[in-house]
Amino acid sequence: QVQLVESGGGSVQTGGSLKLTCGISGFSAIHYCMGWYRQAPGKEREGVAHIDSDGGYSYTPSVKGRFTISQDIAKNTLYLQMSSLKPEDTAMYYCGVVDTEGREGSCLRFLEESGYWGLGTQVTVSS
Repeated sequence: QVQLVESGGGSVQTGGSLKLTCGISGFSAIHYCMGWYRQAPGKEREGVAHIDSDGGYSYTPSVKGRFTISQDIAKNTLYLQMSSLKPEDTAMYYCGVVDTEGREGSCLRFLEESGYWGLGTQVTVSS
């Protein structure tokens, strides 16, 4: 059974930093996509960053230069380092993983269609 547990959220002031951690268990794949999404109250879920088994990665434009996604394969852990936080970054942050073996196309689409997800960790940035 695949389980993902996010941690590291909290309340910070504008300009502050947080590092989110996603512990992953029960998931094993050679070809995969992992990512972070966020959802603020009353807003659509938004893909924040992704990383895949080919070394590819992407960021939504609003976080480029401020957020960094990384992984520790040995520890089955995904991270999101967030710096220069802004009030508009306030949201529940979720991590997701998906096996992409034999699939062609968008990593983020695969995550949305058939990924495993955690329950989220809240990030609140005050001005």
